[in-house]
Amino acid sequence: MPTISELFVYPIKSCAGLALNEARLLATGLEYDRYWMAVDSNGEMLTQRAHPRMALIKVEIAAHDLVIRAPGMSELRTPLDAAQLGTPVKVATRVWRDAAYGLDTGEACAAWFSAFLGLPVRLLRFDPERERIVDPAYTQSVGGAATCFADGFPLLVIGQASLDDLNTRLNAKGAPSIPIDRFRPNIVLSGLDAYEEDYVETLGIDGGEASGPHVELRLVKLCARCPMPTIDQAKGERNPEWPNEPTDTMSVYRANPQRDGAITFGNNALVTSGAGAWLRVGQSVEAELGFGD
Repeated sequence: MPTISELFVYPIKSCAGLALNEARLLATGLEYDRYWMAVDSNGEMLTQRAHPRMALIKVEIAAHDLVIRAPGMSELRTPLDAAQLGTPVKVATRVWRDAAYGLDTGEACAAWFSAFLGLPVRLLRFDPERERIVDPAYTQSVGGAATCFADGFPLLVIGQASLDDLNTRLNAKGAPSIPIDRFRPNIVLSGLDAYEEDYVETLGIDGGEASGPHVELRLVKLCARCPMPTIDQAKGERNPEWPNEPTDTMSVYRANPQRDGAITFGNNALVTSGAGAWLRVGQSVEAELGFGD
């Protein structure tokens, strides 16, 4: 039976993630996942696609604050609870083409991020009084879903065997192995065959009394990959010897004709039941497969 082998949240969109032993599941995804987002002077989102140094911005979830650190910078804190921001400026922004709504976290955060990234930046906290609806084309079967500043869905699920297979292919051409953080998953599963998550329709997790209600996740859309997996998350830059890996390797066997040739890796998921439960590394997962008509 598959098990959860790793859990990750990415509190600030496109900045470093946090590996957790346990995480609370909400309807919008894992708690604190993409609750914050950096934007430019026009209110447009910033990502590693254009600013790879964002990978070097690391975070810690303290009792009441998000603690933010980066090389050469002093420690920065912003409250976890949006109510502690006082009366922040409300900002209308976008995640790709989707409208999203944030709360400006203030001048100290703006100055810190601007100094590190070298351009005018504001840090937004997702406005908990607003809702960002997931594309209804993928949510009709579950009656709708919402997320925060994630690209499009509450969760991303990847099987460890898929990464192992990719690394075998990279090593065969002399390229180094890459870690799972290149793909920024929320849930990593062991016990699936390579790319078997492509065909998983639902994941069931029985947390027992200590973890809350039964969890069901519905996997609804293969994740089309942009160039971000080419960025070394530990260095905030591409490997100069292999600047286009793993994209070059994946393009040979992961181009999906059903997605207009997009390279896919991982499967996006919705929370259909169990919001409020805790997910833990080591939990068993029941995977229900579906192969279409």
